[in-house]
Amino acid sequence: MPRYYTRACNFYYGSKSKFLVKQKKAIPLNGNSEISFDKIEIISRKTQKKIPLKKINSLPKNLRKLVKKNLKLISQKKKSFENFNFRNNPNIMGVLNMTPDSFSDGGKFNKYNLAIKQLNYLFQSGANLVDIGGESTRPGSKPVKSSIEWDRIKDVLKKINKKNMVSLDTRKSEIMERGINLGVNLINDVSGFNYDKNSINIIRKYKIPFVLQHSLGNPDKMQDNPKYKNVLLDIYDFFEEKIKFFKSVGINHNKIILDPGVGFGKNLKHNMTIIKNISIYHSLGLPILLGISRKKFIKEISSDNDSSLRLGGTISSSLFAMMQGVQILRVHDVNEVIQSIKVFKELIK
Repeated sequence: MPRYYTRACNFYYGSKSKFLVKQKKAIPLNGNSEISFDKIEIISRKTQKKIPLKKINSLPKNLRKLVKKNLKLISQKKKSFENFNFRNNPNIMGVLNMTPDSFSDGGKFNKYNLAIKQLNYLFQSGANLVDIGGESTRPGSKPVKSSIEWDRIKDVLKKINKKNMVSLDTRKSEIMERGINLGVNLINDVSGFNYDKNSINIIRKYKIPFVLQHSLGNPDKMQDNPKYKNVLLDIYDFFEEKIKFFKSVGINHNKIILDPGVGFGKNLKHNMTIIKNISIYHSLGLPILLGISRKKFIKEISSDNDSSLRLGGTISSSLFAMMQGVQILRVHDVNEVIQSIKVFKELIK
């Protein structure tokens, strides 16, 4: 039998969602009645078909069993950890790049006073956590020495208020361990823990939550004609295999966040396929993070209407992701994105 995947689709939000859930005409996503769905898409590498929930029982036995197993994972409540509350989606991850060369804000916050000011602003604006990085991983970037990366971020990490949740954006096990010892709450390795093989040992040793991101190769060459057999399903299989590997080496906690890595070894078509179908990853049973802030796909779509901060494209794609049940949005403009979410939620009550 071909390998099949289940994607929740035809979502409802707000008061309409609550009504349909109460009438048992829709299933709440992650146990949250504010967002629900009444159809699924059954996907293989050759076919895809949308069906209403009421037709699941008419599927062949083996396929029906798989779909029901996936639905259980899609609908079950997500356990909160650290400063996340998965009952109040989306959570907002602010971005603080302490680098001279990040793609959007390189050089803006690579001085201590500027970084502290921005960090405080992001938390005051409502960020649930802030992702701090000392190495640019933009397309075409080269790796920097651990000593340079650490020197960029160490003073700010030492001043972190323990009430605030901080994520460390790094590919290096040495930086991970130093950051964890200073109170970092989450590790965000854009390489999917492929860059530094010792990073797995650090994750296992400290039992720390982490983001598992998909990336096709290293930043210096990842945008050189990236190819997939099926980008959506290739990433799904990557996640599934990695999660099994983590369990096999003794990483037994489920405090894992999935990030399909928009812009990391993907062209416009790949990125659009991922964002439009992001809900497929709910069937893995783990929270989803999406980093779409200011990225190149916004420029490629908007063409003459591109802008330096790409705020319009960031907000529109953030709201779309929220409607697909994405639990964490990684954004630069925390205040403006939260403002858009508040207005949207009020309008859809």
